[in-house]
Amino acid sequence: MKQVLEGSQAVAEAVRLAGVQVVSAYPITPQTHIVEILSDYCATGKMNAKFLRVESEHSCMAALIGAQSAGVRTFTATSGQGLALMHELLHWASGARLPIVMAEVNRALAPGWNIWVDQTDTLAQRDTGWIQFYCEDSQEVIDTTLQAYKLAESVALPVMVVLDAFFLSHTYEPVDVPSQEEVDRFLPPYEARFELDTKNPCSFGPLVPPAVYMEMRHDMAAAMDTALATFPVIEDEFAALFGRRYGAVEAIACDDAEIVFVTSGTITSTARLVLENLRGRGEKLGIAKIKLFRPFPVDEVRKALKGAKKIAVIDRNFSFGASGIFAQEIRAALCNAPDHAPVFGYIAGIGGRDVTPEVLEEIYWKTKHNALPERESVWIGLQEVSHGS
Repeated sequence: MKQVLEGSQAVAEAVRLAGVQVVSAYPITPQTHIVEILSDYCATGKMNAKFLRVESEHSCMAALIGAQSAGVRTFTATSGQGLALMHELLHWASGARLPIVMAEVNRALAPGWNIWVDQTDTLAQRDTGWIQFYCEDSQEVIDTTLQAYKLAESVALPVMVVLDAFFLSHTYEPVDVPSQEEVDRFLPPYEARFELDTKNPCSFGPLVPPAVYMEMRHDMAAAMDTALATFPVIEDEFAALFGRRYGAVEAIACDDAEIVFVTSGTITSTARLVLENLRGRGEKLGIAKIKLFRPFPVDEVRKALKGAKKIAVIDRNFSFGASGIFAQEIRAALCNAPDHAPVFGYIAGIGGRDVTPEVLEEIYWKTKHNALPERESVWIGLQEVSHGS
């Protein structure tokens, strides 16, 4: 059924349809709408779930670790500083192999204090053992959240479903909301692989000596590899029921492209408009949209970019002392591929600044008119600001 929803509502609808049994919540802008809606669903009986109001995001994840260990399907949402506060517990959740699903509304980290979008908060957690999906629009948000539960429970790893602050979380658009019967055919009730049981007591999260710890981490690495192979299968099942699929990497007009933009999140939608405009003027632009960031889909990235003469990565993030993080990953993915194109890195949209069609056209022409990258990352749209300000 078609409904006009904001991105936050799309998340909440997917959580309701997934039959989540415990929601742990601490409100933080710009994800507050998600847990407000779920609070109402729990209070009115629209969801048969326990709603836990906790005193911090750290407690929020701790509560879910306990609930998921007890054998129930769980959910939370956070943003920015809240995700940073969760950092320790993200390792506990993945190390315990708990299939928790969390919506993360990308928000810039302070200081300066900022509630608008960039991707640094989630990308700072890229080594915590969580699968990460980056969504372009509200339809992708609802679909990916449902797929996230199936993937998390298939490989026993937690999943982050990531959406841009305000540009997606607070924007309304038509969304095809599946029926409960359709979702139930796709996502069966949760069956825990192991759970707290007073009749069969055992230790959870005990001290692990060197003789075992390395093997546990190797198993997590293997589960990430399994996730790469499992996600396309889950998408096939989803597409058979709902007629939609996205891919870990979506290659758009890449077959004959001379320059390929690498994008993620809502910037992709703007890039689609720029592609149409430039193609109409005879320019051969393509787009490789990265949806799955962890595990990183190296083979699909190489396939999407193999014909490009130049690659322009647009990062809404930055790793201080290095470069844009998606650009780092693209360079690493291509380093052993023969005769790959030069990778141009661009930083744009930090702290919620608009990435307009004009900005993307500027990136296109900079890439076209330079034989090689000027530096690891070029910052686009910087203003003259004194350090005293």
